[in-house]
Amino acid sequence: MHQDKDWQLTVHISEQDRYTEAEAKLSTPNGTLTGRGVARRNPRDADVPSIGDELAVSRALSELSHGLLDAAAREISQIEHRKVRLTH
Repeated sequence: MHQDKDWQLTVHISEQDRYTEAEAKLSTPNGTLTGRGVARRNPRDADVPSIGDELAVSRALSELSHGLLDAAAREISQIEHRKVRLTH
């Protein structure tokens, strides 16, 4: 059986002074998962906002991916009636 699905991913980035925060939200039929990431620029480093964006977003997406794996493991555990651990 072939079925196409669309999941909505949104990423919000907020910059203030030397700090960049990112929030990634994934909307699925089963609910919404959220990951957060932060980057802090060292005062001695050049002010390149795109680097802070990339670091904060990558950390938010990493947290989100771990949460998605945990959710899948919980669902499998309920079906299998045993503890399941999934890794990257």
